[in-house]
Amino acid sequence: MVFDAYILGPGDSLQVELLDIPELSGTFSIGPDGTMYLPRLRALYVEGLTVEELRYFLTQQFKAYVKNPQLYVRPVGYRLIRIYVGGEVRRPGYYTLSGSQQLTNLSEQAESSQLQAGTATETQRPGLNQMPGGGLGPGNAGGNGLSTFGALFPTVFDAIRTAQGITPFSDLAQVQVTRRQAMSAGGGRIRTNLNFLTLITEGNESQNIRLFDGDVVSVGKSPVVLREQLLKAGQTNLSPQFIQVFVSGRVVNPGGVTLPQGSSLNQALSLAGGTKLLKGKVEFVRFTREGEVDRRLFSYSPNAANASA
Repeated sequence: MVFDAYILGPGDSLQVELLDIPELSGTFSIGPDGTMYLPRLRALYVEGLTVEELRYFLTQQFKAYVKNPQLYVRPVGYRLIRIYVGGEVRRPGYYTLSGSQQLTNLSEQAESSQLQAGTATETQRPGLNQMPGGGLGPGNAGGNGLSTFGALFPTVFDAIRTAQGITPFSDLAQVQVTRRQAMSAGGGRIRTNLNFLTLITEGNESQNIRLFDGDVVSVGKSPVVLREQLLKAGQTNLSPQFIQVFVSGRVVNPGGVTLPQGSSLNQALSLAGGTKLLKGKVEFVRFTREGEVDRRLFSYSPNAANASA
């Protein structure tokens, strides 16, 4: 069996029950400094522990006051999840997500089958390296090691969508997730490579793993436009449904127009009222994320096929 993956931090609330001793039981929150204040034990630093590690840690601490303490720990409130979404998405950056922002179904087996241990390590908390062979505590799921409160967490789909979706050069077959690892498992970070495209094309939910606080999601970049992928993604709500472009010059109604994702240049001209009688070539200007300008000239052809030269 493996440890539950959720790592506790400031803002989490937990119900701690010491069997038959109500005066030492109650609901306690982890403060901004990573400590949790409990009767008798006072302030204890618990940030970075999993739920099962916390149960074991508190059991050891209560042994100074209670003979053979039987302790149960259950999460009752969860902090907001702050993640970084980078790579080839429309708006990379840090985002704060919560369960209420969850948009998709969750995979119940993805992490344990996908995440591979990294090489970095961190200093372990004294006493935690003596934990027994990985049994899960109350409130957690069975042998897959995933918590029953996993359904509260957003997924990779939600992260990419929050970062305003993909670009024409996004490679959804190359999505990487990096995560902090529990100290009992060696600390450091673990990483997995996901073929997220199969979620869109085949409904492969195992590639849509849930995300935890501190995760980093990186979307790969293709050297060429992945047109088929863009069309598939356009049929989902992964990217915003509409885009805005600016049309000026010899059109009937110059200004900003709102278009569905995947629209063509001619559709933008049509929404601007069409071209006026006297006109020249169409100049197309796009500012790339690398700070360059993509500038092209087209002979206007109202019957030209979408995506044609």
